[in-house]
Amino acid sequence: MRSVLAAVALSLSTCLSAPVLAEAPKMAEAAPPTLTFERVFASPGLDGPAPRQVKLSPDGRYLTLLRNRADDRDRYDLWGYDIETREWRMLVDSEKLGSGRELSEDEKMQRERARVGSLKGIISYQWASDGSGVLVPLDGDLFLAKLDGTVTRLTDTEGTELNPKLSSKGGFVSFVRDRRLWVGPVGAEAQPVTPAGEAETIRWGEAEFVAQEEMARLQGYWWSPDDTRIVVQRTDEASVGVVTRAAIGAKGTKVFDQRYPAAGTDNAVVELYVMNPDGSGSVKVDLGANLDIYVARVDWAPDGSAIYVQRQDRAQTKIDMLKVDPATGASQIFFTEKAARPDYWINLSDDYRFLKDGSLLWWSERDGYGQFYRGAYKPLETHHGPAPVSGWQWQQLTRGTSPATSLVGVDEAAGTFTYQAVTGVLTQQVYRARLDGTGEPELLTDPAFTNGASMDGAGKLLYVARSSPSQPSQSYLATPDGARVAWIEENRVEGDHPYAPFLAGHTAPEYGTIAAEDGTPLHWMMIKPKMEKGKRYPVFFSHYGGPSSQQVTKGWGGTLAQAIVDKGYIYFVLDNRGSPNRGVDFEQPIYRAMGTVEVADQKAGALFLKSLDFVDPAKIATYGWSYGGYMTLKMLEADPGLYAAGISGAPVTRWELYDTHYTERYMGDPREVPEAYAKSSAIPDATKIADPLLLIHGMADDNVIFENSSEFISVMQESNTPFEMMLYPGYTHRVSGPNIGPHVWNSIFRFLEAHGVTPPK
Repeated sequence: MRSVLAAVALSLSTCLSAPVLAEAPKMAEAAPPTLTFERVFASPGLDGPAPRQVKLSPDGRYLTLLRNRADDRDRYDLWGYDIETREWRMLVDSEKLGSGRELSEDEKMQRERARVGSLKGIISYQWASDGSGVLVPLDGDLFLAKLDGTVTRLTDTEGTELNPKLSSKGGFVSFVRDRRLWVGPVGAEAQPVTPAGEAETIRWGEAEFVAQEEMARLQGYWWSPDDTRIVVQRTDEASVGVVTRAAIGAKGTKVFDQRYPAAGTDNAVVELYVMNPDGSGSVKVDLGANLDIYVARVDWAPDGSAIYVQRQDRAQTKIDMLKVDPATGASQIFFTEKAARPDYWINLSDDYRFLKDGSLLWWSERDGYGQFYRGAYKPLETHHGPAPVSGWQWQQLTRGTSPATSLVGVDEAAGTFTYQAVTGVLTQQVYRARLDGTGEPELLTDPAFTNGASMDGAGKLLYVARSSPSQPSQSYLATPDGARVAWIEENRVEGDHPYAPFLAGHTAPEYGTIAAEDGTPLHWMMIKPKMEKGKRYPVFFSHYGGPSSQQVTKGWGGTLAQAIVDKGYIYFVLDNRGSPNRGVDFEQPIYRAMGTVEVADQKAGALFLKSLDFVDPAKIATYGWSYGGYMTLKMLEADPGLYAAGISGAPVTRWELYDTHYTERYMGDPREVPEAYAKSSAIPDATKIADPLLLIHGMADDNVIFENSSEFISVMQESNTPFEMMLYPGYTHRVSGPNIGPHVWNSIFRFLEAHGVTPPK
């Protein structure tokens, strides 16, 4: 669930981008309009512009991004911004250039795993290394867009070009078609460069399912810096179990035999080969004798002299950094990263950089919090002692109990690196520090906002996206020291901004903490409706509860919560132990114990709510999607009568049904710890649910497969245990859209009204 279980469209996301709401005019006017679910999901989006994939050209002259349309919030076009002239222009109009044809099943599933399944138009692009143009995939074909507005079609086929790339120096275009890698000089016809005639279980150039879904690795091949060699992944799924997935639609059902590595079963066998651009000179990379491993990351050395492969063990307790000779495929263990404690796991990261002097800037949780280190390697010395002398020397560059969360950029010439870190638990800020470890980190962003950032390859230009509880998405360009140069999207809520009519009714959230059973402070967020003294109000208690997703932040939370508050409900969220960004010891308690400590912490939140004199203690409804849906079931099972009702969306009900990499990271292998899985399951105690329950699931879900709900439904029906359900034919893990979104949320509140969970008269 990487962030799948967190990043579904029905969850109330906290985006790391946003501006400042203009101050509401102080006039005695009519009350602002009520914010309906229909308006929340309609176009234009109430948050204002929602740019994606912001990138800087190799020379730093241009900024490009995908911008959604005012009349269709899910359709994106490619826009370019000239930093010198400060002028915008549309580079590719997705409606004019696109064919609108249906995507292949492979591309649909890749988009689901990349969390862009609902988007239309252009969803990705890549700059040519010389800055002359941009590679744009659209509706299954490839185009090269120039900055003068001309667009050249590179492919025109019935098949889909998956995972397209320009080579590092821009001489070749490559993509995957029919399970093979294709390569050709830019402007010439591409040819397959991997073997033909292999079994249908063999795929070249594609990341396997768990790499895409859980490891944040969408790549399956990697060009060398000089365009002379390619590392290509070969995946054999023959040993992976088949799930017959029925994508039940409104006018028929399509059945897919999907290779799905469920917890405790075999993974795909992943191999790496290094070859020339035409497929010749292929050598196999030595990944070791054990095939039951994960290829977590692959990188070329800056000078192309070596390939670095991160090999993660199946238990996810260590990573071996392999150094590979591109000419022979021979490898050696460069260093090993181990989990911070024996009852913990390795959290994968893209936050590292191989530097030109041969050292490595590396993110690690080895001291209990995410920190940056610089490692330098010296060949092992000859000696006569009992153990070899370590060749690695590590210098810790960041410290403290506020974790560093991501690497933004590196300016080797200046000797600095820029990174994000948690500040005060609820915000993220951007800092700059020195690569030699001297001095103190320098704050580059405004603490009144929660911030995210990216930089150009040389670390000379900073792109900042920020938000606050009262300000939707705002972004700007800045110098390396954080000084703003130009707004990209100021997004002030005034004038014709779509949220302006609702601004006067916007309610700012309140924040606080309560104590868990062991005294650990748990952070909560609450938004109150307009209340009358002496009256008690119902609570819509939203939760996620699982790892990898922090729900309580001081960032813009979207408008869905405001629509719930407009209906007269208190909106409440609490982050339990097991959630990220507070260090290893805060996240660790869910180890082999899912569905226990999170449930207890959320119960503490419910008891806190019941102690408030403005809360109706008999009207606390709990809601969650994906991991949150699982949590709803476990919470109702653990404490009958504590909650007035529960809504469970797309829940995992038995962890043996979910995939290897996510589930075994936290729960271990079910063949080794079956008792942990039995305790975590939502199936055995399903009949203990005595409070009203609404179950929701998309009937074509390829992530939390529908069997999770169908097994739960069967148990409830066979035991004559009452519950309600709303199923969505044709929808996957994301059940949302301009019509379906309102249907989901109106159904939820009709359910609550039917069971008396309503505001006071």
